[in-house]
Amino acid sequence: MAAHFGRLRKGAASTAVAAAAVAALSASQAPGVATDSLGRQASGAQPSADASAGGQDGGAGAATGNSPYYTDLPPLKSPNPSPSSTIGTPVSVGEAEAEAGIPATVLDAYKRAETSLRASKPGCNLPWQLLAAIGKVESGQARGGRVDANGTTYSPILGPKLDGNGFALIGDTDNGAYDGDSAYDRAVGPMQFIPSTWEWAGRDGNGDGKKDPNNVYDAALAAGHYLCRAGRDLSVQAQMNAAILSYNNSTAYLNTVLSWLEYYRKGTHEVPDGTGSLPSHSSGGDNSTAGPGPSPSAPSTPESKPSTPKPGGGGSTGPGTSPSAPASPSTPPATPPTPTETVDHLEDADTGKLTATAGQTFATKVAVRTETKAGKAVAKVRVRFMIVGDTDATFTGGESAATLVTDSKGTATAPALVAGEKTGGFTVRATVVGRTLSGLDYAATVTARQADTLTRTGDTELTCVPGGEFADQVQLKATYKGAAAGKVAATATLVKSADDATENDKGPYFKDADGKTVRTLTDLTTDADGALKLPKLYADDTTGTFLLRVTTTGGATLTVELKVAPAATDTPSGTPAPSGTPAPSGTATP
Repeated sequence: MAAHFGRLRKGAASTAVAAAAVAALSASQAPGVATDSLGRQASGAQPSADASAGGQDGGAGAATGNSPYYTDLPPLKSPNPSPSSTIGTPVSVGEAEAEAGIPATVLDAYKRAETSLRASKPGCNLPWQLLAAIGKVESGQARGGRVDANGTTYSPILGPKLDGNGFALIGDTDNGAYDGDSAYDRAVGPMQFIPSTWEWAGRDGNGDGKKDPNNVYDAALAAGHYLCRAGRDLSVQAQMNAAILSYNNSTAYLNTVLSWLEYYRKGTHEVPDGTGSLPSHSSGGDNSTAGPGPSPSAPSTPESKPSTPKPGGGGSTGPGTSPSAPASPSTPPATPPTPTETVDHLEDADTGKLTATAGQTFATKVAVRTETKAGKAVAKVRVRFMIVGDTDATFTGGESAATLVTDSKGTATAPALVAGEKTGGFTVRATVVGRTLSGLDYAATVTARQADTLTRTGDTELTCVPGGEFADQVQLKATYKGAAAGKVAATATLVKSADDATENDKGPYFKDADGKTVRTLTDLTTDADGALKLPKLYADDTTGTFLLRVTTTGGATLTVELKVAPAATDTPSGTPAPSGTPAPSGTATP
């Protein structure tokens, strides 16, 4: 049976649109990619050279072994339609908004993977929306976000046995370690990796020390690395296409993923975990064991012996099942409320005052507690901390956001804050991942670096003749509580007197870049060792003793004396006496 494409709407016009989509996808089969009526690679067809690149995927030719995938297409309307586009239009905007919602933890996993790849493989230019598009068609965003606080699915997401019966033939490669099948391999997890590919492509995306294909953080990061291999630049469309085909070697799959990629690029929003929209049509056909469907081990209800139909179902009903009320193929297995779903509010967990000097680490960390409506602490809940405002402060590690899981006391503590060079205030915001609840905001302040002592380096007297320049430059050392005070702001002013800090209008001076007289210097900064060397000083024709005063942030002050006097006129020994002066006794007169 041919695969279903898109969500068919009532009415001839909508049916025509759906039919056109099928025709367009069928007509767009790339040369060298043979597919059957279900969009899978046809038996005996050769995968593209790129599809098997790397040679480490057990010969499957794709990360997923070309397992079934969801073929539902995005709504015709974008998630953020313009006001004019909705006038007189019968298409539901609500459907577009629902499809644009991505479960919070799943969305966080995609974005975190993009951030990681941006650092480790910047030339790949991986957009998180591509991971979201693949996650949509592979598992319906982990079955609508049915994941725990760590990002692990509540039950395994398994594809059908790859036993060659309608799908690829891949014998067991993991002794059932990942897929529970010791005879044949099956695609596993939110991104549907076959075990042989996961063995080399798997990654630890949530920092728990494990590489679990059933964890959305691990799977998303692994998918990102898989797509970016072979030096690909995904900002180039041809290379992006090749990357997608290497994931599942089918042009129909490529077009479906690209449709969701474009849709998500137009706008998405976060929805609570477990509430994501579930697709309903699989490339495996109506009666296939679709990989993204409920776990094969999901128990049946006492009244209904047959197992729950998979997404895209429609198979025959078994004994005891009412034909008039078939089980919904989109309904996930019943599970108890997640810890996140029981959270009612956030409480502060004794966070102290957040202040630090520029470049220093804050002594206090932000800590919050997740609680039920009755005030009971809730463990294993993901809390996101974000730095908001005009600041260059970061968390330890250089990130502006961090996600932590609450401990047994319901407490999550953010990483230490590190102040940048920008002074002033900013906000640290704490929110619950997967819930629409009011967050907690914490005010933080970065103060300027300070010095409490200034001393002059060297003790040479600073003198100059009128109209000349001082031979020595003024050099200083700044300290704070006995330690070198680096990168501290300072000001140097030639003042009128010790009691009058007004800028002098005569005597020594500095020169600006244009050679003009300047008697106050601002924007001075000590170096990393607290040292400060002032520019050259010059003197006008005024003689006398003058004062140079240097001050720093924090109150350190030093006053330096400068002397301007004529050169000495002592007569050197052996110089002829002036005319008319009596010659010394015993000296011959010329």
